[in-house]
Amino acid sequence: MATALKNNVEDTKQAALSPRLKGRENAKDTLCRNVTIYGKCRYEDKGCAFSHNIDKHVVDSGHNESQPKKTLNVESPSFTPSFLSPNGTSASVKKAPGISPKAASAAPFMPKAIISRSSNATPLRQEARTPDWAVAQVQEFIPRATPDQHMANENEISVTQAFESFQPANASNPYLDHSINGAAFYSGAPEFQQPVQYHQYAPIGPFSANLAPYQRTVHDLFIPNDLREEIQKKAAATLQTMPGSTLPSQIENYHSLVPLDATHKSSSVLGNYNSWIYKAQSNANGHFFVLRRIEGFRLTNEMAIRAGQTWKSVISPNIVRTIDVFTNRGFGDSSLFFAMDYHPLAKTLLEYHHIGPPGPNWTRSTRTNKDQVSEPVMWSYIVQIASALKTIHASDLAARVLDPSKVLVTGKNRIRLNGCGILDVVQYDGGTLPIAQLQRQDLVNFGILVLSLGSGFPDAGANFVRSMDNFKRFYKADLQNAVVWLYSAVQNQEKTIDHFLTLISSQMVKAFNASLHSDDALYSELSREVENARLVRLVTKLNFINERPEFEHDRAWSENGERYFLKLFRDYVFHQVDGQGRPVVDLGHVLTCLNKLDAGTEEKITLISRDEQSCFVVTYREVKKGIESAFQDLVKRGGPMR
Repeated sequence: MATALKNNVEDTKQAALSPRLKGRENAKDTLCRNVTIYGKCRYEDKGCAFSHNIDKHVVDSGHNESQPKKTLNVESPSFTPSFLSPNGTSASVKKAPGISPKAASAAPFMPKAIISRSSNATPLRQEARTPDWAVAQVQEFIPRATPDQHMANENEISVTQAFESFQPANASNPYLDHSINGAAFYSGAPEFQQPVQYHQYAPIGPFSANLAPYQRTVHDLFIPNDLREEIQKKAAATLQTMPGSTLPSQIENYHSLVPLDATHKSSSVLGNYNSWIYKAQSNANGHFFVLRRIEGFRLTNEMAIRAGQTWKSVISPNIVRTIDVFTNRGFGDSSLFFAMDYHPLAKTLLEYHHIGPPGPNWTRSTRTNKDQVSEPVMWSYIVQIASALKTIHASDLAARVLDPSKVLVTGKNRIRLNGCGILDVVQYDGGTLPIAQLQRQDLVNFGILVLSLGSGFPDAGANFVRSMDNFKRFYKADLQNAVVWLYSAVQNQEKTIDHFLTLISSQMVKAFNASLHSDDALYSELSREVENARLVRLVTKLNFINERPEFEHDRAWSENGERYFLKLFRDYVFHQVDGQGRPVVDLGHVLTCLNKLDAGTEEKITLISRDEQSCFVVTYREVKKGIESAFQDLVKRGGPMR
């Protein structure tokens, strides 16, 4: 009985332990969690029932897809803390922003290779450092590109290639702000050439007009940008040169020739001679002039040159002044030269209003409404040409050249007769033609010139009726009557320029008033710059005085001398900083201080040294006296002012 009972108890224990034994047998096919998490199980040699062969499970997971996935398996990422403090403890990690809904359509994560872990790696605990295998062997994340991403990449490549083909290589981009982090990222991108220097004359942006009477804006202190740009462009055109030119280096007293007109067709206006125009610089005074060359002209009478020299005494604001007349063989032939005043960027009326050269391809429709001369502008032209003819006829001369291609537009509604006196030399007749007849022909040419401008036909004199019909569409009866009066002057010997001036006296008053308004506007713009020279002289004196290196050991110029507060005043004007130590760039502060200094006011200012150990309380009058005394002392120590 005892033996049977003992056997029953053993059977009962064996039956009770059978599920656990079966579980231990199944555990041998399960990877140990310690290996998954830490890389090694410390209980592997102490009877751990789970499997520790990671390579076997990697292979099985790739081939046995029917095996159900465990909660933790080899595909689970290893735990690696994002932030560790220097002492090994986990640091506080900022909460990452939420995942964007666009992440659902992101490309799947596909690592390049499976991370292999060493079996003898040190287990990672919270207080231990990150193991080497977790850092060194982690592969870079490279997602698979979707079709949309492929298309985007192709677009980026095409844009980059187009950009690289457009931009020159090995040039620096002056507009790139290298303080921005993105500048380093684009360091390998194509770069730019040096920009045009006119960008500093760009139009000023919007500004507040609701200012108090005592308030001023910066652009109120200087001339407008468009006027400054116009002057700058004219100066650039005057100094323009032509490197590698094959033109003669010297023509009489003129050098550095630059062609201004590329056309060399013969002109019936100048007696069917080929005419060339050059800009040249004088050896005598360095000024720039225009040389008009009449090609192939042979001088047969010395009196012809004297007839041209007579025009040197004709001076009018509406005539291009003649400087000299001479012949020269510098171009390999016998050429006649007229030296005249140079007006940079001037255009002829033919070019300015697009009247167009006569020819089969030119039609009246080629002109636009913008090219049509308005009636006030037309009257302004008429008054200026009449004024020029008055001066010429009063000198007992005749212009003889009145054509849209020989009248220059040198400014807004500002014209000058050009080429006067050329026919007196080219077609010299010894005075056989009466001067009164030539002057009446000037009036006829004057009328044809006005008719060509208004009708748009360059050959208005060839068909007066057709041109006059078109002229009547744009202008009133007063202007029409003036053109008819001028055109009929050849048939009436009593008509002179004085009679015409009496006829248009009311329009002359309007033109004179417009000229006065323009003069007032320019004078007002000039008044904005009148203080600049005074302030520049003050700044120049300050820079002459402050921090003279040759006077470092001179007590009067040292840090303890009487010149020291002038250095502090310079810092007070130009080197101010705000509460955060940032430089203050305030033009209003500079102009205010310099104006008070020039006036020598009794206003007191506080000057503090750079080390904040010294403080001066002085008035602008005392600073002004100190500047004058120091500057005079400086002049005495040096040579005379230049």
